[in-house]
Amino acid sequence: MLVRQYFANEDPLGKRIRWARDPQIHWITIVGVVGDVKHFGLDLPEQPALYSPYTQINPWKRWMAIAARTQSSPESMAQTVKQQIWKVDSQLPITDVKTMNEVSATSFAARRFNMLLLAIFAGLALVLAAVGIYGVMSYAVTKRTQEIGTRMALGAPASDVMKLIIRNGMALTLLGVVIGLAGALALTRLLTTLLFGVTPTDKPTFVAVSAVLILVALVACYLPARRATKVDPLVALRYE
Repeated sequence: MLVRQYFANEDPLGKRIRWARDPQIHWITIVGVVGDVKHFGLDLPEQPALYSPYTQINPWKRWMAIAARTQSSPESMAQTVKQQIWKVDSQLPITDVKTMNEVSATSFAARRFNMLLLAIFAGLALVLAAVGIYGVMSYAVTKRTQEIGTRMALGAPASDVMKLIIRNGMALTLLGVVIGLAGALALTRLLTTLLFGVTPTDKPTFVAVSAVLILVALVACYLPARRATKVDPLVALRYE
């Protein structure tokens, strides 16, 4: 980031820079370029940074961070790393020891909490939608009991009546799912800043939610229709 910002389209090696806050003129010569590092959070943009030998750091720099790559579990190596540092200087305080997973988790703690709340409310919304769909579809099919009785009295097979009821109910359900998906695709773009490692149009999520609602509607159509086809046609004709 520093090279792109201050040495665009030129070779930075050999160039000299210095800290603006340095009360004394202390020039630093660039001897190499490394990749960008997210110092302040995985969800924040990279900032210009430089690395210098510890022995050449200005007096105002009173802290440093050490990263260690381990072959075994990082937690089990923490004490070993401390002991190796204390062999060099036993008076050095070593604080805030974390694994990279813990650092990442801390960086996204607030965002993860917001997404947890959002997931809970989304789950409740899905349950309410499923209950509402079941209630509406079941009521709509029940209201057609007299129609079902009439069809069966005229000789319509129960299987044909079932197919008709389910086909009509599922047509409305699929239309609602398509409209809901269109609205969801439009609104999920507002969640882009809250997501990490998943896209706003996550296909498994859309498929799973749609499948649940379609299944609920199918059951809501099937059960009342099945009950209605088992009722005597004369009784169904008198049903109100």
